[in-house]
Amino acid sequence: MNLLPAIVTSADLSSIRSRPQLPANTWYLIASVTLSQLNRLDEVSKVYQHALRHGPDGTVPSQDEKLRVSRRIREALIKAVAISGVPRTINTLLELKKVTPEELLDEPDAFSPTGRRADMYDTPASQIILRGQTFFEAIYGKITRRVVGQMDRSGTEDLGLLARLMNGYVLSNTSVLSPAETSFVMIAGLIHQDVNPQLKGHLRGALNGGATVEEVRAVRHVVVELCHLAGMKMLDASAPAGFAWRCEVADL
Repeated sequence: MNLLPAIVTSADLSSIRSRPQLPANTWYLIASVTLSQLNRLDEVSKVYQHALRHGPDGTVPSQDEKLRVSRRIREALIKAVAISGVPRTINTLLELKKVTPEELLDEPDAFSPTGRRADMYDTPASQIILRGQTFFEAIYGKITRRVVGQMDRSGTEDLGLLARLMNGYVLSNTSVLSPAETSFVMIAGLIHQDVNPQLKGHLRGALNGGATVEEVRAVRHVVVELCHLAGMKMLDASAPAGFAWRCEVADL
């Protein structure tokens, strides 16, 4: 693979990590998901290695904290599947594994930090779907019925069923990432896609999950900044298509 110019430098990551309004211990989630969505797997590895060297107080994290960071980044990439599909997450996780110390990996049939294996095999599906419905309602609040109705009446009810599966088995699992952090992941994965209707839902959803307006705006700002560093811009007469936004990125 041809070497690509770097998007972020160590100085950029240090700057993002120290943003005062950014929720604690989320900078590496937001940066990893954004860069994964921009298809810069090499840059995700750079974020991860930086996070293993720099804890919240600037010192080298303990082994337990390194494991926590590793699991949180992996879970963020798993949850990004809900808004970007499986292939990019597969490629990013496999690339990330190359730079992950063996003791920070979770192997099959060992301890599961998310408990999804139990969700799949030991828990009635109806219970998981109900959990997902509750989670979805908490995010979308009073507009839940309208959003669900739009999907159910999209021309195929399968769209609504797919949303229920994703919310049940993927997003509503908050063993590793909180509801607000899950919305931050969605924000990071949606901004580059230029899909403001869905982005607005998760900007407000982060508030419903307990984040402040300042925190949500800080997350949005970091994602937009990373997209700009990657070369994204606004579409105009001189650039009617391509890697760009059609309109301003939604805000609160």
